[in-house]
Amino acid sequence: MLYIFDMGGVVTTTCKIEKELEKILKISWIEFLRFCGVKNENETTDSTKENLMSLCSDGKISCREFWERFSENSGIKVKTDWWHWLFHPELNTQTVEIIRTLKQRKNRVVCGTNTIDSHWKNHMERGDYSYFDQTYASCFMGISKPHPDFWNIILTAEKARPEDTVFIDDRIENCRAAEALGIKAVHFINAAQLKEELL
Repeated sequence: MLYIFDMGGVVTTTCKIEKELEKILKISWIEFLRFCGVKNENETTDSTKENLMSLCSDGKISCREFWERFSENSGIKVKTDWWHWLFHPELNTQTVEIIRTLKQRKNRVVCGTNTIDSHWKNHMERGDYSYFDQTYASCFMGISKPHPDFWNIILTAEKARPEDTVFIDDRIENCRAAEALGIKAVHFINAAQLKEELL
């Protein structure tokens, strides 16, 4: 079997840096998102404005380019990569043990993650990807979950069939997108629940 694990929220904690960025940039998180071109469901802002967060996740722009464009949009000069310096997730050792057990049982276990180049570097520095046979990162794949091509790329590279694949993610929308392709999806709540479902 092929097992595809999400990283943030599954193998590591989801790292929340919103409050820190608000203090550093002296703007609200809603303002930050607006300068990034991210609309909330109640807004009717210009839909032609590029979503810098999506562009970064898809690898269309680097984190350096993200902050340059953010500075242009906001008028706030950002000279350092806060995505890198504020990112300190914690490892879920119980999830790591599940990964190790699956590998010991001769399964192929990979990471499939939406990430940006700065967070990729953080995870590499910490060794978070070392538990996997391979890592598929959106910023290098050119596409992010929940787009179907995210999984299609992994399935093609792994020479795996959807029916022989299990996907684990903490976001229900990503699980549903994987299930639509015929992949078995497990919505991650905690390691105890995951162990019950997989082992």
